[in-house]
Amino acid sequence: MDDFEVGREFAVQRDETDPLAPLADRFYDPDDEWYMDGNSLGLLSEDAEEALDQAVEEWREQAIRGWTDADPPWFYYGEQLGDRLAPLVGAKPEEVVVANSTTVNIHTLVGTFYDQTEGAKIVVDELDFPTDHYAIRSQLRQRGVDPDEALTVVESKDGRTIEEEDVIDALDDDTAMVFLPSVLYRSGQLLDVERITKAAHEKDVLAGFDLAHSVGVVPHDLSEVGVDFAVWCSYKYLNAGPGAIAGLYVNERHFGETPALAGWWGHEKDTQFEMRTTYTPAQSAGAFQIGTIPILSAAPLAGALEIFEETSIEAIREKSVSLTEYLVFLVDERLDDCEVGTPRDSDRRGGHVAIEHPEAYRVGEALKERGVVVDFRPPNVVRLCPSPLYVGYEDVWEVAEELQEILETREYEAFDTRGDGVT
Repeated sequence: MDDFEVGREFAVQRDETDPLAPLADRFYDPDDEWYMDGNSLGLLSEDAEEALDQAVEEWREQAIRGWTDADPPWFYYGEQLGDRLAPLVGAKPEEVVVANSTTVNIHTLVGTFYDQTEGAKIVVDELDFPTDHYAIRSQLRQRGVDPDEALTVVESKDGRTIEEEDVIDALDDDTAMVFLPSVLYRSGQLLDVERITKAAHEKDVLAGFDLAHSVGVVPHDLSEVGVDFAVWCSYKYLNAGPGAIAGLYVNERHFGETPALAGWWGHEKDTQFEMRTTYTPAQSAGAFQIGTIPILSAAPLAGALEIFEETSIEAIREKSVSLTEYLVFLVDERLDDCEVGTPRDSDRRGGHVAIEHPEAYRVGEALKERGVVVDFRPPNVVRLCPSPLYVGYEDVWEVAEELQEILETREYEAFDTRGDGVT
């Protein structure tokens, strides 16, 4: 762990020497708030706003001609944004496209690559975000397969983390694929994508990942590692806005596969407007586009990526690790009533920190009342995310100060105990 100090002066000095600090001025930060929820929804940047305004202007001025005359042409927008995203996930440009929503992408990719041989199983883990399981179970049911028999669910030993060795041990001759998150949404544990992929391939098992909580804050090398497919959203660390278009990656060795959810927009571009009744998939990740790209929900991503292109994912990761380590340090030093539920090893930690307290729901409500934007995850977690593009060290110090006061005065007791819809 870095050589941190408890006092505010330390935080101020770190901000003054932080090369990424000027980027924060490009984001709209709600007044009088400390925003620590970027792992759920990133802030709006001036760049994203300008890109959206440009798309609206092109619609107003060019109308249907925008499909060919906009900058870039809307017809190739999904592929063009995929090219720009590729460096963030360590992929070749043609292996990445923006399309659909995260859940839809899970449906089409799992549905495409699932081995329908009798008894074939999919390895998942019990701490996945629920939508992953909903989609996978749905795909199994559509094939007449009992999800309870076809899913191998790796259990957590501590309720926080998943042991990678347990995942690897779950792979056997009946396994068709493993599909896991890169980062567990509750605890922030970062899984070793390379290790799991290598173990899967040694047993002829496909490896897929949900990168929702790592894309934009953790570097990836999907192509080099040989990951078969991956999905992610763009409204968290990529800061593309609520409900923004999602992204996906497909390794080039799978080009030419017919998607389980085939649609006109995934047809090869050269003959797309010949309106053939026979589907010919694009020879790229673009084949997994389904409907026409929603320009107005994709445009903010175009602007948001400009900020990433002025730095590097490695620099972003370096600051993220330092900020989360600093937060862990302050919890240890100042918050005796709390525990850190996130792995302390930075190689096993994503971009947020799970702070555990028996009254986590009410603590979270007290923080919000003080202008600290966080979220609660049952049963006992307050998630804090010092998103590195717009959160600084002094922000983290201030949040720890607010949290310490809430706990010392038991201010949280003024809030009701409702959490998870239960009073």
